[in-house]
Amino acid sequence: MVTFSHTDPGTGAAAWDAAGLGAAPELPLNPAELAAMHFVVLAAHPDDETLGAGGLMASLAALGAQMEVVLCTAGEGSHPASPTTTPEQLAQARLTEFAAALAALGLKDRWTFIGLPDRGLQAHAEAIATAVRESIQRLPGVPDRLAIVAPYRSDGHGDHDALGAVAAQVARQDGHALLEYPIWFWHWAAPHGGDWRRWVRFHLDGPARTAKKLAMAEHATQVQPLSPLPGDEALLGGDFLEHFSRGYEVFAWTPAQDASRRPYSSHDAEAVFDGVHNGAPDPWNYAGSWYERRKRALTLAVLPAESYAHGLEVGCSIGMLTEGLADRCGSLLAVDASGVAVRRAGQLLAGRPGVRVEQMVLPASWPEGSFDLVVVSEVGYYLSREELGQLWDRIEASVDPGGTLLLCHWRHPIAGWELDGDTVHALARQRLGWRTTGLYQERDFVLEVLAGPDRGDRA
Repeated sequence: MVTFSHTDPGTGAAAWDAAGLGAAPELPLNPAELAAMHFVVLAAHPDDETLGAGGLMASLAALGAQMEVVLCTAGEGSHPASPTTTPEQLAQARLTEFAAALAALGLKDRWTFIGLPDRGLQAHAEAIATAVRESIQRLPGVPDRLAIVAPYRSDGHGDHDALGAVAAQVARQDGHALLEYPIWFWHWAAPHGGDWRRWVRFHLDGPARTAKKLAMAEHATQVQPLSPLPGDEALLGGDFLEHFSRGYEVFAWTPAQDASRRPYSSHDAEAVFDGVHNGAPDPWNYAGSWYERRKRALTLAVLPAESYAHGLEVGCSIGMLTEGLADRCGSLLAVDASGVAVRRAGQLLAGRPGVRVEQMVLPASWPEGSFDLVVVSEVGYYLSREELGQLWDRIEASVDPGGTLLLCHWRHPIAGWELDGDTVHALARQRLGWRTTGLYQERDFVLEVLAGPDRGDRA
């Protein structure tokens, strides 16, 4: 969880617009498909649902889709220093506002309140999961599909993160689709890099925008001061609300999956990542983003040796990190599942002595030879736990005694995938048992260097 305050200046809506948020792909579901689905919308506090998904909810209600909203807390902790309003009074006011807001969205009486404590959802995961499944059972009829709509798992607010994590778990276990809506993420995060570039837009027509505006106005305790006294200030200011006044809403979208199968198997990897690289020549803005350029510099800086004889880069994409690694390796093999990415990397690195770029889907395939450096950067979370275990086994068998394994991964959830960066690193340490010789982590990414055992340690 990140540390921030609603009073911080934050990242403005204009910064996200300039970074290309409006160019995100549209949610790949047409109105007929949406109308045939069932939806369970989760909110940690009254107003979360309106901010993050009010337009979607109004649109679904207009289409006649079956939907129920589950509210976890009354949001009684929003003004802890109020001199005029007790938490009990605030809870009652916010529940009344919530009911009025849902009515404005076309969802009158289609909600359930489960009465958990504000700022305490981390301790109630089991109760939340039970409430979600009970809500699903109450929806009438048999849907073509069901989607859970919930706060983004890495929104930065403890209650949002906890609720989002439960929603993701239920969706994954029960085979439902998942739409995660960011709220505070827009405030504390910055547009550089990040998984948001793979999120989707949902267009809001005129009636949906109007309904969302009316619903937001119902949350008076949040958008207006409780009184002129200190401690009663409005929680949500105009600059913050700009993030939610666009003609579209943005979601991290995870399609429904067979519960026995991960979102994509390694056999899908070529098609999936060809699609990503066909969509843009530099899909993660490796060349232009200061975040990406700085992360590459840090990655190269943590390598403990000045030079390596034989290097392997797993998941090279278009070859931007490969360029830097080539200066440190006598020979370097860079591989990627995407043929499109490999062609672009090959063009970038043409003429560099000792560098080969090959298309290869790992860990099912594996290059011959041994390596004193293996780099796994921003790729581990695209594998299942089983495949990741196979990757560590492959690396263990091919790293020279005392060789270096460098890991670098984004620390937030990756839409459509099972693992995150911290989990990838934890599983590497658990499986390999190698010594960590260097560790650097920030809010957004973690860098780690593991040292392979010497010859005597392998006996």
